[in-house]
Amino acid sequence: MKRIAFVALLLTATPLYAASDAPFVIAESGKSFYRLDDAVKSVGDGDATITIAPGTYPDCAIQTGGNITFRAEVAGRSVFDGGICEGKAALVLRGRSARVEGLVFQNMRVPEGNGAGIRLEQGDLLVTNAMFRNSEQGILSAPDPTSQVTIDRSTFSGLGRCDRDLACAHSIYIGDYGALTVTRSRFERGRGGHYVKSNSGRVSISDSSFDDTQGSATNYMIDLPSGAVGTITRNVFVQGKNKENYSAFIAVAAEARTHRSAGLVITGNDASIAPGIGRESVFVANWSREPFKIGPNRLGPGLKVSEIR
Repeated sequence: MKRIAFVALLLTATPLYAASDAPFVIAESGKSFYRLDDAVKSVGDGDATITIAPGTYPDCAIQTGGNITFRAEVAGRSVFDGGICEGKAALVLRGRSARVEGLVFQNMRVPEGNGAGIRLEQGDLLVTNAMFRNSEQGILSAPDPTSQVTIDRSTFSGLGRCDRDLACAHSIYIGDYGALTVTRSRFERGRGGHYVKSNSGRVSISDSSFDDTQGSATNYMIDLPSGAVGTITRNVFVQGKNKENYSAFIAVAAEARTHRSAGLVITGNDASIAPGIGRESVFVANWSREPFKIGPNRLGPGLKVSEIR
């Protein structure tokens, strides 16, 4: 079996305790809070770093302004578990910008079926060394064509769904943002929908792994439903057995041609179907009917390079 490229994270075991002291601290002032939302409100439209002590929290928060960094004191040991604000997510972000560093988000569910670790409504977002697991969605965003989303060294595991006659949820679902960048991250064990779905007009997805071998009812690994330019390079893809749709690994402009796709580059990737499945698939399905570069890529048995649809 082909070896999957693993992402080196600094995450450690999830603690089963909560901090005894006020766990949310404004780094610049030293002021501490027992509720994350109170710490966020204290920042207002300013700039601040909120450090989060090791512990497991049912907390959530809404950022309405400013530039805020949400930083774990110890990467992987500050866990947000099931807390939902506004029926959306653990962090609802509509400030000028946000950074999320070293946090874990798990068990996010809402009646609409799109409970997320992060719901991004406007502004730039940087996520690094974070983990999203066992939820309906990892990151979900509204459109903001003037801003960008950057994800680095993060893991998305056990996410997505397509049941209950509700719209599907995905590991990452980005609206019409100016740009999406994903680097050195891992996607695995999807539970429905796509691993990365992005309506951004520009994408850069590189040096990441998409391990679908333990997936269930999953669809595309990367879906660019409105078209996009940019690069998809140096990733490892393995398609598993239990697919809702196994027709393609990467889909371009399957829903609309809002953005140009001419000039998109998909090269230097390693893609295969897991051993013993015995099916055929397409690496890139192109609905845009625009020319872009595919290859060279390393494709396993049963994989066709591309197909225009």
